[in-house]
Amino acid sequence: MADERGAGPAGGAAGTRWTGRLGSAGRDLARRIPTPWGYVLAVFLGSKLVLSLVGVLVLAAWDLASVGPPADETMMRTQQDQISPHRWISLWFAWDSFLYDHLARLPLDQPWKDFGFPLLYPFLARPLAPLLGGHTAWALLLISNVALVLQLYYAYRLGGRLLGADGADPAGGRRFARYLLLLPTAFLFQAALTESLFVCLALAAFWYAEQRRWLVVGIVGYFLALSRSVGFLVVIPLALVLLCQHGWRLNGRSLLRYLRLGWPLLLVPAGWLTFMAFCRWQSGDWFAYQHAQEKGWGIKVQNPLWVAWHALTGGNSADALRVWIAVAMLVVAAVGLRRRAEWPYLVYTVIVVLVPLSMGPPVYRSLLRYLLAAFPVALVLARWARRGRVDGWLTAGLAVLQGAVFAVWLTYWTHFVI
Repeated sequence: MADERGAGPAGGAAGTRWTGRLGSAGRDLARRIPTPWGYVLAVFLGSKLVLSLVGVLVLAAWDLASVGPPADETMMRTQQDQISPHRWISLWFAWDSFLYDHLARLPLDQPWKDFGFPLLYPFLARPLAPLLGGHTAWALLLISNVALVLQLYYAYRLGGRLLGADGADPAGGRRFARYLLLLPTAFLFQAALTESLFVCLALAAFWYAEQRRWLVVGIVGYFLALSRSVGFLVVIPLALVLLCQHGWRLNGRSLLRYLRLGWPLLLVPAGWLTFMAFCRWQSGDWFAYQHAQEKGWGIKVQNPLWVAWHALTGGNSADALRVWIAVAMLVVAAVGLRRRAEWPYLVYTVIVVLVPLSMGPPVYRSLLRYLLAAFPVALVLARWARRGRVDGWLTAGLAVLQGAVFAVWLTYWTHFVI
């Protein structure tokens, strides 16, 4: 007993010293990580852990309820099981994920019949898959998550520049990155879909535009146009950033300056022309993508205002709800982006909201997914949340809302989201 009593304080002191050293090492490691990356990685890993845990628990509870998936989604569950027996992996695959996987595996030395989607996302998986044992699906998931990390990095940078009075507001950048992950369908950023890649490239393009690095903007924009059909239209708000930087002047002298500085913006539509050339090479049809969309999903370009009105008055409550959410996002952007320097971001929001609506009623099921591209909405929320109390309530409300939508996604009603 005497030995135990004598060892106690010494052991406690040793434990205290060990804990102190560990804490000091952790602080030293944190200081060595460049400023944005510590926060970016913490937010990414935190959201990954929470969503994966919630996903597994919801699916387990759904199994105990002995309720099978809707008939039109039974096949999707089978495809998920083929991807991985581990649910924390397979839950991130749904519908279009399997089509991207199919495109990633199609041979290039044979004529294609499938042109359902632009090529950047599935083609990035091709060189990566051999490193993962040939699993193109796992490569797609890895690409989405790496793109999400980079997306948060550019959000941090861009948010700090746009929300700060002097062009530097780290707190604003952190809020912007966080609110991007709090949008109702932001869990899709972690899925094997194109959302994180598209938004990452869009944020990067605007960040470099704000830095006046127009050649980099053109290169990033080229790949942006290859990632999604709406991508080449982002050249419009990017050009508006250039105009804004020179006082919105339009005369002969300023036009020459715009051409000299902004000629790399031509690379943005060139990205989509590259995809059209690929369609021509593989099928003999420059518009194979458009014809595949029309034949496979009945998608045709229409007046987006008519499409929205059709949803609001057609009697389908789910379609009406999706369109009302789109309207709400436009209102938030219009109210929150009134400064002249922010007009390019307002125009961008209008484009990424109206273009999906222009595809007609078949896109209703995917509207909530496509609306996730409207990142300026998160920028507005980050500005409104400068006060701690507002930030707290808004964060909690959006987290609960996303959790509810995520549960809907997990319990096989994915058609409400994509």
